[in-house]
Amino acid sequence: MIEQCLWSEQVELPRRPAAPLPTFTDVAVIGGGYTGLAAARELARRGVDVTVLEQHHLGWGASSRNGGFVLQGFKPEMEELARMVGSDRAKRMFQLSLDAMRLIERLISEEEIACDFSRSGALTLAAKRSHLPWLERSADFLRHQLRYETQLLAPVDLRDEIGSSRYHGALLDPGGCSLQPAKYVRGLALAAERAGARLLEQTEVTSVKKRGAVFEVQTSRGSLRARDVLAATNGYTPPALARLRRRVIPIGSYIIATEPLTDEMAGRLIPRGRVMSDTKNLLYYFRLSPDKRMVFGGRATFTPASPRRSAAILSKGMAEVFPELADIKVEYAWSGKVAYPMDHLPHAGQLGGIYYSMGYCGHGVALATYLGTRMGEVIAGAAQVPDLGGKRFQAIPLFNGFPWFLPLAGGYYRTRDWLS
Repeated sequence: MIEQCLWSEQVELPRRPAAPLPTFTDVAVIGGGYTGLAAARELARRGVDVTVLEQHHLGWGASSRNGGFVLQGFKPEMEELARMVGSDRAKRMFQLSLDAMRLIERLISEEEIACDFSRSGALTLAAKRSHLPWLERSADFLRHQLRYETQLLAPVDLRDEIGSSRYHGALLDPGGCSLQPAKYVRGLALAAERAGARLLEQTEVTSVKKRGAVFEVQTSRGSLRARDVLAATNGYTPPALARLRRRVIPIGSYIIATEPLTDEMAGRLIPRGRVMSDTKNLLYYFRLSPDKRMVFGGRATFTPASPRRSAAILSKGMAEVFPELADIKVEYAWSGKVAYPMDHLPHAGQLGGIYYSMGYCGHGVALATYLGTRMGEVIAGAAQVPDLGGKRFQAIPLFNGFPWFLPLAGGYYRTRDWLS
């Protein structure tokens, strides 16, 4: 088995001629995923000359490799977030996450992006009976503190939601959505291009240096000068952005996709087409693709793994959840990198004069689109940097880009899952 991403295989990428590298641009955006393309679209719409520099092809990283979940909130649950940053700030941040979901839906509509967008609803499944009180507290906090309605589901209610006896209850978020990630990032790129952004692929950034009032950006295709630079690299932050690279841990997330299921089987396993994840620290997440494949992901390993090894680990997990899929052929296996800051919250602002937005911790579809758009407004002088908790974007001790400590962290979280 070779690494092959289902989403990318279903999308025909636009063929772009190798446009010349400009000698000067108002804004150089490093990274051609959701963050960079959303920022480029916003800047170009405001008349700013903007150039996106992408090492591979647009959307090559997590923007085309994720599960396609579009969810409210952040990695920390809202009750925990309120303890971290205070109740008032947590309320504002939660509203920001809802604004992000509204923005992505509006953008898809305005730009006519065909990406299989669906208001599917999202389920958080109790992996153990002892996790049910936590889901109850979460529902109560969302209702009474944030005025956001979710629905607790008892085990008997799950029969209408999932064809599995593995779980002990769930929390239903009716506002959860889904999309086809590669189709969405392709549409976002075309929207940025229509607005006037310059999109350069196969252009690796090798250094960024401040020279007086401008930045000199050295690339694999030569150098250009820019008034401003936006780092939109998240889990793929390169050595050229060393100070930012030390602030986000790239963690592998692995996904498999089966052959297409029969309508009857698909309807039995996930009858309402929702996106789902469980309550473990090392969670599973899964959904049906638009062509009725089971798409099943998780932290298969915390060390580099071949597609064959990660597919075997996830196939075992999939069979635990859905025993009748044990003999169904897995046709796709791929991986991508999510980015975790120390506090598990996204960060946006400036560091050493370079603008940045990154650290989405697996919530990047909506947050990256929103924060990329907002940072485009900030660079254009039309907005302030959004409030994301007010914490300092800390460098991670003894970390220079290679996450040598992940196997230790993986063991810690496995133990917590076992004990919970």
